[in-house]
Amino acid sequence: MKQGNGFTLIELLIVVVIIAILAAIALPQLFGTKERSYVASMRSDLRNLMTAQEAYYADFHLYSGSLGGLGTLYMSSPNVSVAVDSASGTGWGATAVHSSSAIVCTVAVTSNFAGSPICS
Repeated sequence: MKQGNGFTLIELLIVVVIIAILAAIALPQLFGTKERSYVASMRSDLRNLMTAQEAYYADFHLYSGSLGGLGTLYMSSPNVSVAVDSASGTGWGATAVHSSSAIVCTVAVTSNFAGSPICS
């Protein structure tokens, strides 16, 4: 009796198990990468807002209380919502959220301190 050149059921099952183990390792890494990219996008938007606010301050000697007041100086990234929480002649604060993330990033700038965005 001549045997075929195909794979046995055990060999196929071993290959499927190995692929499942590799997928179980890779998928959590992928989701962590996406979350880090959302946070990076929010931080970048807040840093860009800091630059736009300083340009606005140089012209008007006060910080803008809304994004609309900044005109073309600032545009946020897709799926990122940025809101100026408070603004005066001495400082301002803002919050950024991404539509696909539960993390919120904030920044506060005063005449004495220009903080970097903090995310939690």
